[in-house]
Amino acid sequence: MRKYIIKRLLQSVIILFFVAFIIYVLMRCLPTSYIEATARAKSMAPGSKSYEEWMEQLAVMYNMNGSIISGFFGWLSSMFHGNFGDSWRWTVPVLTKFNDTVWLSFVMGLISFILELLIAIPLGIIAATKQYSKADYTISVVALAGISLPTFFFASLLKLVFSVKLGWFDLYGLVGRNYDQLSAMGQLLDKANHLVLPIITLVVVSMGGLMRYTRTNMLEVLNADYIRTARAKGLSERKVIYHHAFRNTLIPIVTIVGGSLPGLFSGALITETLFGIPGIGYASFYSMTAGDIPFSMFFLVFSAMLTLLGNLLADVLYAVVDPRVRIA
Repeated sequence: MRKYIIKRLLQSVIILFFVAFIIYVLMRCLPTSYIEATARAKSMAPGSKSYEEWMEQLAVMYNMNGSIISGFFGWLSSMFHGNFGDSWRWTVPVLTKFNDTVWLSFVMGLISFILELLIAIPLGIIAATKQYSKADYTISVVALAGISLPTFFFASLLKLVFSVKLGWFDLYGLVGRNYDQLSAMGQLLDKANHLVLPIITLVVVSMGGLMRYTRTNMLEVLNADYIRTARAKGLSERKVIYHHAFRNTLIPIVTIVGGSLPGLFSGALITETLFGIPGIGYASFYSMTAGDIPFSMFFLVFSAMLTLLGNLLADVLYAVVDPRVRIA
């Protein structure tokens, strides 16, 4: 197991290097950039230098006057020294902005992920054990609706009903207008109130796939020979389902759980932007649209690293969930 993990980590480092290079090339080839926008704004000031002169000066200031290869290795060298530069869009160090936003996204992601597991897996099991019943059809319709609904449409629908029509929640933001006048508990409840609709959005649009996945795999396991043998031996239906069948259904579910690791830290770009929640997804969206290469590079490479670690975690968990799986 130790040799396998070391080997996979070394492979992940190589993959991460090439992923980082591709990301840097894409960032340098963006149709718009912070440098261009800044140069255009400064050149329009009375008595200012021309746009081309500002572009040349800013390119030298931000080390963007060299080739893509030299720029990438310069960024890589700074990264190894723990220096990710300053965010052009937010005018603070990249790590400072990341630390200010990632934990809010992590809390949202963790709560929605736990709710997703608690709702989707039991419903998937119920749908499989009661195949072709009214409960199965109802759960399948809900799952397909969750898979089919676009995030922006469902979020807009929630805001229309619960914010505009009923007035239960604010349309945007993390805090209300009277936030500073509230007590500590009141401020916490105010933030929780603003996170209700975003978390509902994340849960509904993500649980459909897990629900269908659990149902499909559970049906496959329930039709296996050893399940029929367990029933023939007189074991209770509850023990057959939750002790024998569900344990073997966990292996494919582990793949989803491991792959969900990046989502806990990478935030929900569409949801956070629609609800005005200042998390890491919200910050990354406006950084990319502004051509903020330092912050976008750090965020995308960080997400790629989490994806590789999530895949490694899923492979290791296989051996934990199923004793038959052994990694030599």
